[in-house]
Amino acid sequence: MNTAGHSQATAPRGLELTPFRGLRYDPDRVGSLAAVTSPPYDVVVRPDGLHQLQDADPYNIVRLILPQATTAGERNEQAAGTLRRWLAEGVLTTDPEPALYVYEQRHADGMLQRGLIGTLRVSDPSEGVVLPHEDVMPHIVADRAALMRATCANLEPLLLTYRGDGDGAAARVVDEATRRPPLLSTTTLDGYGHRLWSVTGPADLAAVRSDLARHQALIADGHHRWATYRRLRAEHPSPSPWDDGLVLLVDTARYPLRVRAIHRLLHGLPVADALAAVRGHFRVRRLDVPLAEALDALADAACAGNAFLLAGDGAFHLLDRPDPALLARTVPADRPAAWRTLDATVLHATLLDHLWQVPEDDPARIAYIHDTAATVAKAERDGGTAVLLHPVREEVVRDLARQGVTMPRKSTSFGPKPASGLVLRALDL
Repeated sequence: MNTAGHSQATAPRGLELTPFRGLRYDPDRVGSLAAVTSPPYDVVVRPDGLHQLQDADPYNIVRLILPQATTAGERNEQAAGTLRRWLAEGVLTTDPEPALYVYEQRHADGMLQRGLIGTLRVSDPSEGVVLPHEDVMPHIVADRAALMRATCANLEPLLLTYRGDGDGAAARVVDEATRRPPLLSTTTLDGYGHRLWSVTGPADLAAVRSDLARHQALIADGHHRWATYRRLRAEHPSPSPWDDGLVLLVDTARYPLRVRAIHRLLHGLPVADALAAVRGHFRVRRLDVPLAEALDALADAACAGNAFLLAGDGAFHLLDRPDPALLARTVPADRPAAWRTLDATVLHATLLDHLWQVPEDDPARIAYIHDTAATVAKAERDGGTAVLLHPVREEVVRDLARQGVTMPRKSTSFGPKPASGLVLRALDL
């Protein structure tokens, strides 16, 4: 990799969010803005959700973020060709001037999230400006990098959080923008309303820049895309458009995120075999109750220690009270206690590696799914085992990240996640 042109920062620079000319759907050329959006690429439940999105509108963004073809090369060529065609046809158009974009998500249950979409300077981990909290899978980073190279675009923003003081300059710019008519407004099938505004005034942009320079950010969602940004930045001599990547930045002091778990679907491991392997090492209780009650039981058990919920055979099975001697043998001892006692740590080190011998990076053996009901349904349909986890508290995630300790991959799901397809970034403008 060519790292020429990248010098080490001599002083902390903080978050550097830059305006860009957004690439957006022309609402007159598509069925509806809601019909062309998608969840982030790694949240789409495949193949069912993928097919539903493809059928929703011929211009749905999923055709760019998850192109379908026989080989990886063909998929990336297809996405690049699709993007070029949509640009030529005017389906996607470029905004006339660089802007930061205020993005709002609102739900009837009271959830309100607002943040700023812009391009963020891609920093080295040693700078401590952007804090990851999860490990990544190299093959996914390679796949996303190949797609970004082929399309020369950031197709969807990743989600970063920072802790402002609640009424800083950036927060004021965000809230003042929402008093104007939005660039777009739509409601997606999940019940979330989405609105977008542009911020182009020099004074507002300067205020945001000055405010954010004092802060560091936590990667809430998009570890693989951030690792991809870092890889592509290293490949291109600086300065270049690859020095920055597309992000949504949310001040969680003002707009707290929700933290959910990411569940595991173990292919080829029937529930009976999974239970046989853990008996004598965990307490196992069968729960013949609906999903909601089973999750309540999991939450109660998680308050006392490590706990997991297995499903796939028509019932739920609560695993808790692991054998301390087994944990001592299987969980690495060279990390902080907060990391060693994570459910995700015990799942990967003790259950997957030791008892079930399921490789965590083999997509033929394990899938990572955000939707709880979908994980259970797929396990029951395919004859595998669903492993449901209880979410980690945000403060635990942030504390570990500040210590430079990464959690096992796919440990958390912060949300709501930004909808893909509302604003894109072309790097070759």
